[in-house]
Amino acid sequence: MADRKLFALVCVLIGISVLLTYSLSVYFTIFSGVGEFHFAIRQFIFGTISIFIMWSLAQGDPDRHLSPVGFTLFIGSAFLMIIMPFLPDFLVTAVGGAKRWIKVFGFSLAPVEFFKVGFVYFLAWSFSRKLGHHGDMGIKEEFIRFAPYGIVFIGAMFVIAFVQNDLGQVVVLGLTLLFMLMFAGSSFRFFLSLLLGALLFFLFFIFTAEHRILRIKSWWALAQNSVLDMLPARLATALRVPTEVEPYQIGHSLNAIHNGGLFGTGVANGTFKLGFLSEVHTDFVLAGLAEEFGFAGVLFVTFLFMWMLQRIFKIANRTRSSSTYLFSIGIGLLLAFAFLVNAYGISGITPIKGISVPFLSYGGSAVMAASFGIGMILMASKKAKME
Repeated sequence: MADRKLFALVCVLIGISVLLTYSLSVYFTIFSGVGEFHFAIRQFIFGTISIFIMWSLAQGDPDRHLSPVGFTLFIGSAFLMIIMPFLPDFLVTAVGGAKRWIKVFGFSLAPVEFFKVGFVYFLAWSFSRKLGHHGDMGIKEEFIRFAPYGIVFIGAMFVIAFVQNDLGQVVVLGLTLLFMLMFAGSSFRFFLSLLLGALLFFLFFIFTAEHRILRIKSWWALAQNSVLDMLPARLATALRVPTEVEPYQIGHSLNAIHNGGLFGTGVANGTFKLGFLSEVHTDFVLAGLAEEFGFAGVLFVTFLFMWMLQRIFKIANRTRSSSTYLFSIGIGLLLAFAFLVNAYGISGITPIKGISVPFLSYGGSAVMAASFGIGMILMASKKAKME
């Protein structure tokens, strides 16, 4: 039997997302000229489909169905990402010149969200067969064994970061890949070497795009005072950026969090969603949650999220299949890193990356893709010894 607690936890998070979408999208509905329930109804539809996806996958036999689903997601979404730049405008939706969404029956789907789940399955399947434990291997041999995966990842990085102009997804995927390697048995020095290489690639992607440099400066304008006060005056002066690049989005996000206090202003009573935070029901959903439900609401949602991760990792620990173990770990890491990157961004700890909160942010692609990952874990949980 599939893990009922994991299924129930995800359903609760999806239900909360529908409530938050209705409450937080009030200004955007007026701005877009649509009805007040427009986005809430769409999120309800997305959530219902996602729950059905999880339930359907949970009925499958992991020995027969897990691999076809995983490889279909990986190959199918990779193909769509590659051909998207060449598709006509009536089939794709572009933002900032980058084509990220494919139009399907009046909805827009982002293939990159499904690619992340498929990529994790590909890594889990392949690592379990080729890598094994590397305790007696030299670092050169580890790099040789890792090379094919590195080529695949660099190709995906190019498509996502340059073609689709979405560096945030690369960060989440890169972190997931690194930690999956650790769980697959790679050495710590190999892990550190890849981490350094990933950092260099990350800096390269930042300094080759002017808008990313401006985003870093915008974030630094907020964080600089607390850091520069600890440095010598000459060095602090050199590192200080002009105040005209002050990040108003992060500033409003922090004000929304502060305004919520301990128990929040109440459902639909938030003020920073009224044009101060753009599309707060998407990337800034945690800030909107903090304002209307306070610290208590954020703590409750975080508890549900942590409980969900605990069930995922428990399934991974109880399974006998190495590929299922690595896949469950990978999906758990994928969801955890997305949550952390978003939470750190809206609180000003790190620059904003445009990463949605799994199962909470408005958007059909993200919630359905994550539900595919959870559904596959539910399918695998039937072979795990769960309590």
